[in-house]
Amino acid sequence: MKIVCVGGGPAGLYFAISMKRRDPAHDITVIDRDPAGSTYGWGVVYWDDLLDILYRNDPDSAQAVRAGSVLWREQEIHVRDDRAAYFGGYGFSMGRAALLDVLSRRASDLGVDVRHGREVHDLSGFGDTDLIVASDGANSRVRRLVDDRFGTSVTLGENRYVWLGTDKVFTRFTFAFEHTSAGWIWFHAYPSIAGKVSTCIVECQPQTWRGLGFDSQDNLENLRVLENIFARTLDDHSLLSTTRGEAARWSRFLEVTNKIWYHDNVVLLGDAAHTTHFTIGSGTRLAIVDAVVLAQNLYEHAELTDALENYDAQRRAALRPIQAAARTSMIWFEHADRYLDRSPVQLAYAMAARHGPQMPWRYQQHLLTQIPTVRKIRRAIDSGRRWWRAARRGELAMARVVSTHRPRFLSPARQ
Repeated sequence: MKIVCVGGGPAGLYFAISMKRRDPAHDITVIDRDPAGSTYGWGVVYWDDLLDILYRNDPDSAQAVRAGSVLWREQEIHVRDDRAAYFGGYGFSMGRAALLDVLSRRASDLGVDVRHGREVHDLSGFGDTDLIVASDGANSRVRRLVDDRFGTSVTLGENRYVWLGTDKVFTRFTFAFEHTSAGWIWFHAYPSIAGKVSTCIVECQPQTWRGLGFDSQDNLENLRVLENIFARTLDDHSLLSTTRGEAARWSRFLEVTNKIWYHDNVVLLGDAAHTTHFTIGSGTRLAIVDAVVLAQNLYEHAELTDALENYDAQRRAALRPIQAAARTSMIWFEHADRYLDRSPVQLAYAMAARHGPQMPWRYQQHLLTQIPTVRKIRRAIDSGRRWWRAARRGELAMARVVSTHRPRFLSPARQ
């Protein structure tokens, strides 16, 4: 099969890897408009369930992703200068550029033709292509070129946000809420490059954004104002703006939905098909699951139409509750000022309960987990759980023999 993926993000690259793992004879090209090594944003965050998928589908790239990732433990919530509150749990994060480098190298090693710095303005040059994969993001040009046959709906969120980095090294997933003369503003941050850089996404309501002058100030002034507002939580570290040679810009979140994810031989993947608000941290995972499910359907079905129909039905059904939860989360943060007169512990519980009613005992459990001794016990339990999952998926064994690792036969993954 001759396949062209337009868009060299995690979705397009991992789909190419997944297809080559199932049948090396596929002729696959990935076309990315950005130069090699260039990307927007700072880091991505994920959990153990994504590692399970990666190790099952392609152990080689999975090991490289895990080796380049940072483990963070607990979530920490600050409100002004009050004491912090905590959630349990753990997760992983990785620099977006490092992730794309891993996937790009792996795709090339498998025989995928990865082309950087090329724009696709129309589809006329793909007449002999069996499948065109639109993996070019929320503002997908390929999707628009197909005359809106997908039933695309794009809705803008109310809040303004800007995706920044910082040289403050966070060890926890951290929320910090600060009150200003113009209203509340907050960030959520997590490590991206071990010991060097963290991701820091700043968000506020539109009236606060205008009141602080962010609608008129240049980027450097924006950064200085934000550094002053968050000086305490950042420990006077700097915020970083420039990626891909451009300064980060304030945006409104684009919620993308589609009534159908394929038309003729064009199929949508990742953010081109759907977006989920950054407050639930699922974008990269969902893009990779899309890639695996599409590759598996193409592997199992001789007819292209049958494969695309099954992929469309499976993934759209799976995305409905996730997008609903993401929409709920987005709306909660759009009205976060309703909860910010509470203590950090009460605010943290309101955040945890934003997806729906909780049983009364949940709040008592939340209070219990603020006790340092209980938190220490919970971290130990999480460490054991993390070790068990790593051993189950083969991560520990691979790490021990990485210097002599040989490719293993793939049993096609089912998601």
